[in-house]
Amino acid sequence: MKELLSDNNINLDSLIEGEWVEPIRIRGMQRMLESIKLDEGVDSTTRQDIHEPYGQMVEGLGFYYAMIVVCASFDERLVKRWVEGEASRADKILGELTDSETFDTVARTYLSDIRIKTQEASSGSIHASRPSKIIFEIPMVDFIEISPRITGHYWNLVNRPTRDGWVTISEASGENSQQRLARLIKERIREVLVDRCKHNMNNMDDEFAAKFADPVGKMVAELQLQKSQEIEITAVHQGDWPPCMTSAITDLSQGENVNHAGRRFLANMSRALALSIDQAQSFFVNAPDYNEETTRYQLGHLYEGEYTPEKCQTLKMAARCPVDQGLVTDRLCQFEWLTHPLKYVRAKQRRRSREENYATAEGDQTPSIASQTNSEDNNS
Repeated sequence: MKELLSDNNINLDSLIEGEWVEPIRIRGMQRMLESIKLDEGVDSTTRQDIHEPYGQMVEGLGFYYAMIVVCASFDERLVKRWVEGEASRADKILGELTDSETFDTVARTYLSDIRIKTQEASSGSIHASRPSKIIFEIPMVDFIEISPRITGHYWNLVNRPTRDGWVTISEASGENSQQRLARLIKERIREVLVDRCKHNMNNMDDEFAAKFADPVGKMVAELQLQKSQEIEITAVHQGDWPPCMTSAITDLSQGENVNHAGRRFLANMSRALALSIDQAQSFFVNAPDYNEETTRYQLGHLYEGEYTPEKCQTLKMAARCPVDQGLVTDRLCQFEWLTHPLKYVRAKQRRRSREENYATAEGDQTPSIASQTNSEDNNS
């Protein structure tokens, strides 16, 4: 970052107000918006060629500008959204990275050490073999520090091959060893970004923060807009819950190992419906890998982050939509406009409200001519 600022003769004043650095500010704002709007975090693709100096300047300083803006907001919700978006972006990029040297450099930046070994995968023929697979190993201390933050049977130390203080990060759940390791690194990146933001906010005075009043205002307004699209109620009837939510609850109650996407959705949905953490935690008690302390910690993290529940399309891609899988029939889910589980809840609430109002009106009616006339006037 220092080299990018120095090589391009950019200081904080020019970063804030300089006309020629407008592309940097635009990219920074874009990354913040994506972290607020997108469930999967900041988009990993970019229009800039990061192998060229100009692309490195826009992307690198765009990230830097975004970090300063979210810190200047002093809004913990915005900070957490941005951190989650950038950490998720890093996870995806590292998982798909083909440059082994760069991956090695990043991994060693965030972990105390790594080891690489290859495995020959036989194709079943004595004359042919598949290409060798790269398998990563990391020190047990790193695994113990990071893995409790991740849900899933895979991340329990007892389920990982260990030898001489090293843990094997084997492939699983359709991901290779590199993608599994990238998931671990994501958690360490999240930790580093949170620490950086705390440091920046502790050292940032009101006068400096005021320079970012305009972009901060836009981001906070966008965050509020996203929040306003969630349920604004104190309680929701269980009959209003969407099939994807009840399906996850049922599977967990029967001891089935619901995948990470399903668990995250259930936690986010529980918070959006104003259920307490205790109520949300009760859904996970019968999970095969249930741990009270870990579950409580992870629910607390998601509740504090106030993340929007995943969209229907995201749930379908994660195999967590029972209607899409043909396991449940629900006519409401068939409408084209129903693209989010919260829309399902709102539709159910409106329908129930109309039915209750109709029932009340029917109960209040009397045979008298006067009451019939009043009722007709009110309906008109």
